[in-house]
Amino acid sequence: MAKQKYYVVWEGLKSGIFTSWEDCKKQIHGVQGAKYKSFISREEAEIALKKGWKSYYRSTKNSNKQSNTVKKDHANLNTDYMKESISVDAACSGNPGAMEYKGVYTKTGKELFHFGPILGTNNIGEFLAIVHGLAYLQKKNLQIPIYSDSQTAIKWVKMKKVNTSLALTKDTEQVWKLIRQGEQWLKKNTYTNQIIKWETERWGENKADFGRK
Repeated sequence: MAKQKYYVVWEGLKSGIFTSWEDCKKQIHGVQGAKYKSFISREEAEIALKKGWKSYYRSTKNSNKQSNTVKKDHANLNTDYMKESISVDAACSGNPGAMEYKGVYTKTGKELFHFGPILGTNNIGEFLAIVHGLAYLQKKNLQIPIYSDSQTAIKWVKMKKVNTSLALTKDTEQVWKLIRQGEQWLKKNTYTNQIIKWETERWGENKADFGRK
């Protein structure tokens, strides 16, 4: 039986604490810039609601500071990755929790696709992002590589099989449907695009990074 989770919505149609993912999703679905996160106890959720989303998301101010630090240290970073590529990443508030993923054009950071949030896990999101990227490149007839910072997801894609402990329930039915679709796509399609592990220590943050550290 799944453990009770408490979902804090700071910015959405309605803010507050919700005890089910479905109720949380109603407040954030289609809301640009929605801020939310799951917690394992009501006490943690109540504290988080009072502290505000900035304590759980990387703030613009901190991002600017980190950006300046990156610029100063840029000379120490290698830039030998292929800029003509797609970078993918996933973010998940809780495990499982509100999961979403996206893909960007590595050279410019332009968003190419974005899906979620739905209930899932980070590794599942990373897997779906890679498969989405492969399908996108096939449709565009592009032979450029895909970068992902998830070794687990890369392994699942190569195996054409997701190895997750996430139980199939009414709440996870949607993400399991996507998992099965992804697995079937991999079995029915061939591709020559490289799937490469993004080396954060060498290149800095993945270009599709959600910035939720």
